[in-house]
Amino acid sequence: MKILDKCLNYTEARKAMALGYYPYFREISSEQDTEVICNGKKMLMMGSNSYLGLTNHPKVVEAGTKALKKYGSGCAGSRFLNGTLDIHLELERELALLVGKEAALAYPTGYQANVGLISTIAGKGDYVVIDKYDHASIIDGCLLSDGNMLRYNHNDMQSLKRTLQKIEGEPALIVVDGIFSMEGDIAALPEISALAKEYGAALMVDEAHSLGVLGKEGAGAAAHFGLSQQTQFIMGTFSKSLASVGGFIAADEALIHYLKHKSRALIFSASLPPASTASVLAALKIMKEEPERMQQLWENTHYMLKEFKAMGYDTGASCTPVIPLHVGDMMTAFRMWAQLGEEGVFINPVIPPAVPPNGCLIRCSFMATHTREQLDMALGKFKRIGKKLGII
Repeated sequence: MKILDKCLNYTEARKAMALGYYPYFREISSEQDTEVICNGKKMLMMGSNSYLGLTNHPKVVEAGTKALKKYGSGCAGSRFLNGTLDIHLELERELALLVGKEAALAYPTGYQANVGLISTIAGKGDYVVIDKYDHASIIDGCLLSDGNMLRYNHNDMQSLKRTLQKIEGEPALIVVDGIFSMEGDIAALPEISALAKEYGAALMVDEAHSLGVLGKEGAGAAAHFGLSQQTQFIMGTFSKSLASVGGFIAADEALIHYLKHKSRALIFSASLPPASTASVLAALKIMKEEPERMQQLWENTHYMLKEFKAMGYDTGASCTPVIPLHVGDMMTAFRMWAQLGEEGVFINPVIPPAVPPNGCLIRCSFMATHTREQLDMALGKFKRIGKKLGII
């Protein structure tokens, strides 16, 4: 069976395992908190996207437990048929209210939200214009659509303008991350929005890493810049600040109505489980009622950025809780990952194809619930290992 040859001949991951440099699928046997049990060892978690630290909040856990008892473990069908619960509709109303849109539509995952929207909206003869650093789910949505994908240089407005000039007068959708998941910088939304208006393009913002981080009440990057009404589609996920799993699209009611009846990723997927839905509702409420969480997240972020830069680390353009440490080649990234792991610090190495060759980085991400003691403990290890490896 020749079609299986590619699978049987795949050896890269096994080679990394043999060398002791395999950083994926690590076994965590505890709650996702500032400290976790990974492969049986207690570690300081600095690689989680739980920005507000809500995954183990008692009210979030309680809400999920109550929903599990009331509705059962699943919906046994899609939203389109038998899988729409009253709490799904409640969640969508709350999400629309949060981001300032008329309506919202919840998907089982954030990946499906991006794929579902882009593949539905972009038809034959349409164009989807994306940042080169946009998330893989955005790229996959483009590839699954009948539209044409065009990419512009990262956060480069002249590059975006040149791209839009090439397709002036054609139907186009610009899709951009609010916060870029690897670089940790913020999209230049005021300029992007202005160019979208100038060239008659619709605009979609992926708020996966900016929900709960930017904007009033954590509404995201579009709200942060006061551009919610100028943004036709706002996408977000539940797996980061909102402590669960799933995703959503928010937009004018007519646009959501169209997605509800045309988006294959929604229609042919089982609906979001009751416990996950209720957990997100609880997390949304806490996010609004406890603004000090976002404030503490930013205090931790500013502190770590300042300290990393003072040590001599290259943090690129990061200005958010996602802080990359640019270390160069792949083996340096793996060595740093391994040595920090031995010291009890959980981080994520990022290597090609996610980054350019010799552009490898250590991706750190911080939580509102990290204590100053934990941060200082980690900084000491980053300093010692960085010097040992010749990175700083």
